[in-house]
Amino acid sequence: MVISLVGLPGGGKSTVGRQLAKRIGARFLDSDAVLEERIGMPIRQYFEQFGEAAFRDHEEAVIDEITSHTPDVSLVLATGGGALLRPMNRERLKARTTVVYLRSTPDELYRRLKHDTQRPLLQVADPLAKLRELYEQRHPLYEQTAHYCVDTGRPSVATLVNMIMMQLEVAGVLKPGA
Repeated sequence: MVISLVGLPGGGKSTVGRQLAKRIGARFLDSDAVLEERIGMPIRQYFEQFGEAAFRDHEEAVIDEITSHTPDVSLVLATGGGALLRPMNRERLKARTTVVYLRSTPDELYRRLKHDTQRPLLQVADPLAKLRELYEQRHPLYEQTAHYCVDTGRPSVATLVNMIMMQLEVAGVLKPGA
């Protein structure tokens, strides 16, 4: 069983994913961390040197590889915020994993990320406007791909993990009390 977390940058995919994996006894993978290891440099540096298209090619290959695991592997996967821009990633994640969209508003994300210097797409003059643009572009893709949606708002990480687990238990994806 693979549970994939999708959402905008700063939506909590890695933080919530680590805790969710711990709670259900699964392995945790962050596709961005796997990518950085493969390309041998930070994503921001790769973006600057080679551009977004080359990065997305690597990202697609990594997501294909990760989601091709055998069904007996328990895994929680935090995807990069832009992973769903590629139709093949949307198709593979939806078909091969249980996708949970961590939905956050651009304003919530801005509060969390206003001092972030690592996210390449937010290194612009008006990060809030960029987050609004990303939301407009990506929100429909996240909703189209997700099996389940959890609003992040202001709950704690533990509360978000509980909300995800309850949805997955009700749906029969997880056994109650997992």
